[in-house]
Amino acid sequence: MTTSDTSPPAPRVALDVTSLLGPLTGVGVFVREIADGLARDPGVDLRTFAVSWRGRGRLREVTPDGARAVARPLPARLARAAWHRSDLVTARQLAGPVDLVHGPNFVVPPGGGAAELVTVHDLTALHYPEMCTPDVLEWPDLLRRALDRGAWVHTVSAFVADEVRDAFGLAPDRTLVVPNGTVPPGPEVPGRDGMTGRELAGGDRYVLALGTVDPRKDLPSLVAAFDALAPEDPDLHLAIAGADGLGTPALVGALEASPHGHRIARLPEVDDDQRVALLRGASTVAYPSRYEGFGLVPLEAMAVGTPVVATAVGAVPEVVGDAAVLVAPNDVDALVAGLEVALYDGPRAARLVAAGMARVERFAWSDTVAGLVSAYRRILSG
Repeated sequence: MTTSDTSPPAPRVALDVTSLLGPLTGVGVFVREIADGLARDPGVDLRTFAVSWRGRGRLREVTPDGARAVARPLPARLARAAWHRSDLVTARQLAGPVDLVHGPNFVVPPGGGAAELVTVHDLTALHYPEMCTPDVLEWPDLLRRALDRGAWVHTVSAFVADEVRDAFGLAPDRTLVVPNGTVPPGPEVPGRDGMTGRELAGGDRYVLALGTVDPRKDLPSLVAAFDALAPEDPDLHLAIAGADGLGTPALVGALEASPHGHRIARLPEVDDDQRVALLRGASTVAYPSRYEGFGLVPLEAMAVGTPVVATAVGAVPEVVGDAAVLVAPNDVDALVAGLEVALYDGPRAARLVAAGMARVERFAWSDTVAGLVSAYRRILSG
């Protein structure tokens, strides 16, 4: 006698992986990690799609094993123009017959009969429009249209969930909070080019800033703080690693004006191995942001045992707890004082490292994926 499996088929989920076609940002890391996890989860039938013409040849390359790439290239500008005015260009046209579409980068296409979930990482476009590109400034309107269609919202922190509810009048039961994760540290190895973090930074002791050079990261204040510390600590260096962004002109101005520019390494392109090497080798990681919806970099630093100095803004306190030195934003003197703790107060720095290693255990990408799968089931159940 044989028995048949009566369990319902796994839901067909379309995931927009456009963020993986260009330089990897923090959102790109999120998309990469959830795509990998969802592709391995037997409870999801994952299909990937991308809204891009220039990157149309790379979709299969960035799609993990276990997922199906659906390549129906469409220029992003045309898609956004359509979504501003209508519900044309649907997820089912882009990804085939699916039950749910997940837009992991602020925008979700009309479902065309499929349920919709959009991830909102922060509300920079509302709070700091002067710091945003024209594409980013389109997100609030596209989000409003999605909410009008009945889309659900996923946020990476309770802080952002509260902001979304306040800004868009969204009912609490339509918002799902699932935090980001971080990757456990592997064995200590040099970067892919064989260089250690210290070699990349140009010195044995260095402060590290990591991430795309956005205006809200306030990197000129970090340069000013380094300039205040440098005369009394001639062996200290500063490394600023991450892709250029709208904040690059201000950063370049600060670097050119610095009397210690020869001790500052600007690294606009770092691969994953170099990123880890820099994090491991740093004396401290500085995160002087003006606003954050989460804060992956502090978690990455904690995971490798590097103390963190960060501003107490947005979701940063929610993420780091008591495992980082928290300082006021837009305050060079406060940043200097925080860096002095991490650099020169050995006992307190050791306590921060221990607290950080414990804190980071709360944030695993496997938990993020499990939380999203649970969210998909909740949405599809009614």
